[in-house]
Amino acid sequence: CSGRPPRQRRPPPPPVPAMKARHLATPAAILLASCTLGPDFKLPDLTGGSKWKETQAVSGARLPDNWWRLFNDSELNRLVDRALSANTELAAAKARVETSRALVGVDRARMFPTLNLNGSAGINRNSEQATTGNLPAGISVDLDSERYRGTFDLAYDPDLWGRNKRLLESSTAQAAAAEALFDAQRLGVATEVARQYFLLRGLDAQEAVLRDTIKSRQDTLDLQKSKSDAGLIDHLSTTQAKTELELANNDLALVERQRGSAEHALAVLCGARPSDFSLSSRETKSSIPDIRAGLPAEVLARRPDVRAAEQQLRSANAKIGVAEAAFYPNFRLSASGGFESLEARDFLNWENRVLQLGAGVAAPVFDGGTNRANFDAAVAQRDEALATYKTTLLTALREVEDAATDPKGIARPRAALEQALASS
Repeated sequence: CSGRPPRQRRPPPPPVPAMKARHLATPAAILLASCTLGPDFKLPDLTGGSKWKETQAVSGARLPDNWWRLFNDSELNRLVDRALSANTELAAAKARVETSRALVGVDRARMFPTLNLNGSAGINRNSEQATTGNLPAGISVDLDSERYRGTFDLAYDPDLWGRNKRLLESSTAQAAAAEALFDAQRLGVATEVARQYFLLRGLDAQEAVLRDTIKSRQDTLDLQKSKSDAGLIDHLSTTQAKTELELANNDLALVERQRGSAEHALAVLCGARPSDFSLSSRETKSSIPDIRAGLPAEVLARRPDVRAAEQQLRSANAKIGVAEAAFYPNFRLSASGGFESLEARDFLNWENRVLQLGAGVAAPVFDGGTNRANFDAAVAQRDEALATYKTTLLTALREVEDAATDPKGIARPRAALEQALASS
């Protein structure tokens, strides 16, 4: 129909020879010789022994995750639950955890071959003068041509030196660190809600005392005025009573301002605008739980900040293997198979099949010291992570010792104040 002379069909290609043993020898040798470079992770033993300085080390029950419920305060429970579900900083931390988990999937995919489907179709027409101008007379050439190709392309990195394994190890540790940091932030939000709540309730108690004080001093001032008007006392006593009354009013104003700040802080922690948040004044009925410090190793295993520092150290240690693998050749295996034809109707004919097998290698020859610098940087980052881990451990031990000291420091003043109250 097109008026073009029929194409002569090409003879079928010779059959593909069977894969010989020597063709499989190189890939098999490559896979068998694979190894994982870089140091294997080993957690340093820095738990600080099995005793505390300020308290007795005993193995106790694990502190529950919802530890704030030990105070038996329904209002506190409601506020903490609201903060954990609506706090904006926690929402950002949760998104970081999801991001780190997704990046683990990216590095895990490096361990598997990739298979892509590629297809192309094209129609081309050449210039008649440019094509036939130099040909002898009587020879005709088809100026129109078509080409169709579709293949499955397979590629695989055998990971001889364990670079991909170390990348996966690093990203997995980073994901675990992100989860531990999220737990630490969650713990911090709950702690801050509890701290602000008890501060607010303490200010409520102070406000009640101050209002009683103001009423008492107002009564005293009225009495002093009556005596002064009757000529029983001088004006100085009335002035002193008024001074004490105004000082109590000043104290009440300071307490009201501090309570407003605590209420605003609670609003932000709960993900609400301060103008839309309020807590009525009431006397707290919370009970103080008895919590033992436990063994040092148990405490450090429970603390999310210590777990995060450990995972960051693990990630930095794995990156040394990634940097070391850059010194060695990188191999890549590839295969491609499909169909290619000059006519659309002949595309799926078996004689038009195409097949390609290949292997490639890239070895560093001269990089100006880039690989060495990257390796040194990875080692330095591991050392930094180790120092950070040690600092986190020491800080955790110090905070437990401080927490064990506080009850002792508070018990003696409380006993003295109780005796003073009884005496009064």
